[in-house]
Amino acid sequence: MGNTLLIVDAMNLIRRIHAVSESQHPSEQSQLIATLNGTVNSCNKLLRQIPSTHVIAVFDGQQPSWRSELWPEYKQGRTPAPTPLVDFLPNIQDALLAHGIESLVSEQDEADDLIATLALTVAKNNKQSCIISTDKGFFQLQQPLIKQYDYFSHQWLTAAQFCQKVAIKREQLIDYWCLTGVGSSNIKGVPGIGPKTASKLLAQYASLEIMLASQDETDKALNKVKQHSEEARLSKTLVMLKADIPLGFNLKDIRYNKSINKKLPY
Repeated sequence: MGNTLLIVDAMNLIRRIHAVSESQHPSEQSQLIATLNGTVNSCNKLLRQIPSTHVIAVFDGQQPSWRSELWPEYKQGRTPAPTPLVDFLPNIQDALLAHGIESLVSEQDEADDLIATLALTVAKNNKQSCIISTDKGFFQLQQPLIKQYDYFSHQWLTAAQFCQKVAIKREQLIDYWCLTGVGSSNIKGVPGIGPKTASKLLAQYASLEIMLASQDETDKALNKVKQHSEEARLSKTLVMLKADIPLGFNLKDIRYNKSINKKLPY
């Protein structure tokens, strides 16, 4: 089955391209132009590597998300995108559109949830999608009809490889992260529970809910999870991707038409 929908985690791609542009170009304007050109060229290259009938670039909104409302410290400490780059994003979106690539931008929804909604909606219709991102959080979505590709390392990313590395089962991914936390998003998890302990707990108890229901009082690590059950459940909510966001468009609206591919504007 050929790929139906190519989903680009736009800021995941753009910020890395912009970081390289900052090191290679002296002025702010030249950095932004290089970022625009690099983003469009990268997307066109991806469409040659992974031929797709539909394509969309998904952008984060600039307003605090529902996760920040639940946990004000969510993503605290993460370096925000530079203001000049944020202000320049409409230009990048216009350039992508000129090459047949639609953009999805929502003020209140995170790109990760929009991507989850898109990928799972397409899968329900027995069609394949490919997510372009380095974000391991998308591992929870992976199935035969949902793939993930890292543009920068030029390799397919698989949940199976990650789960094998940390010694857990595929269905335990979310519970694993709710125990260990996710440092890049400042999701704390359970204090004192690291990757090895989380793996051991899941090997013995299978899931967070079974841990919390256990009557065993001799396991120190298990007792930590019970003592911090609220933090664990909050972390699980923050880690899980939403997949029920109203999109307001149909797949036919983002069909890729390479015949309208135009020259870059700069």
